[in-house]
Amino acid sequence: MKIILSGPANNSNCKAVAEGLVHADLLAKYYTSVAIFPGSIWDCLGNIKAFSEIKRKRFDPILKDYIKSAPSYEIARMLSNKFGFSNLTKGEDSLFCINKINLKHDKRVAASLLNSKKKGVEGVFCYEDVASFSFKESKRLGLKNLYELPIGYWRSARRLLEIETEKWPAWASTIPGFEDSDEKLMRKDEEIRLSDRIFVASSFTAKTLEEYPGKLPPVELVPYGFPPVIQKSVQDSNLKSNQKGPLKLLFVGSLSQRKGIANMFSAVEKVKNHVQLTVVGRKINDYCPALDAALTNHTWIPTLPNEKILELMRAHDVLLFPSLFEGFGLVITESMSQGTPVITTDRTAGKEFIIHGKNGWLVEAGSTTAIKEQIESLIGRRDVIEQVSQEALITARNRPWEKYCQDIAEAVRKELLI
Repeated sequence: MKIILSGPANNSNCKAVAEGLVHADLLAKYYTSVAIFPGSIWDCLGNIKAFSEIKRKRFDPILKDYIKSAPSYEIARMLSNKFGFSNLTKGEDSLFCINKINLKHDKRVAASLLNSKKKGVEGVFCYEDVASFSFKESKRLGLKNLYELPIGYWRSARRLLEIETEKWPAWASTIPGFEDSDEKLMRKDEEIRLSDRIFVASSFTAKTLEEYPGKLPPVELVPYGFPPVIQKSVQDSNLKSNQKGPLKLLFVGSLSQRKGIANMFSAVEKVKNHVQLTVVGRKINDYCPALDAALTNHTWIPTLPNEKILELMRAHDVLLFPSLFEGFGLVITESMSQGTPVITTDRTAGKEFIIHGKNGWLVEAGSTTAIKEQIESLIGRRDVIEQVSQEALITARNRPWEKYCQDIAEAVRKELLI
């Protein structure tokens, strides 16, 4: 009883699914784009600063015998963006755009399924935008279609984010997704229609699926896990602000109003004499003067390797993550695992882990006032932050990535037995 896993993005949650399936003896093959293993030439290249991003493609060696990679187009996309040839990656029709890479990947997996079935494969596990062709072929062959929706359903996204373009017109250019073609949106709906079971990592994502117009397949909530929890040291404590210094706030994520950054900058401006904000993340595009103006008032770091982000989290008092539409928000669990509590909204995975005022803080999505008031309540209250920090660490210890690996593998096993 084995399945094919299909995930070209190979982010943390996809790797965790793969590892869980391997340990449960359920994985036949894992089709992805770029796969780097410790000690390889590509891994060594990642030690060079200009190519450090490739480290994000590193896999656990236990997956080496299962992975079927096809790296050329994804590497070309990464290099195009790195060296300023973004015209090769924009839209849905450029040579190395995400849409074309995903379609190539999906067709490649679909073409492999007949042979896989002959070898005993009973299903395929796919992600949004890379499942349409695979699921159609899988259905034809009588295999199970397991689907993960890593971010909320597109109809819900459009409804909620169109409100933002009206509220914050100067920031509208930072909200992606409205340019998706009808063809791409139809594929998204087809992926859901062809699914036998949909996995989501947050109750918010599950709620957005209520706007799907057809018969919705069963939806199962399996929250992601936390990175290894750090042991807080005297050095880490010294990196934090002193009792009389400004409250050190951190934001990590793409610079889009989907993440609520206009609300964040506006709230911080109202308490600017008492806080210090650091922003880590890339711009969506270069056409937002409002964003450019906001960034000049704060420390902005376009990109950092993950280990440096974790280090930066430990150096700050609180992570701000006021997202307006988020399937999960891995920075929430990353920050909590580093002992840095989080202010986030009810449209992230915050509700899965955070009890307001105990191990973090939940605020109303889209409310600048709520963000401002929550920040104000923490100014000069390092005792409160330290107490919440300790509770965040306890929460993180209780759900490591290994627990997610076990839970998702067990959910897959149950579905295959139905």
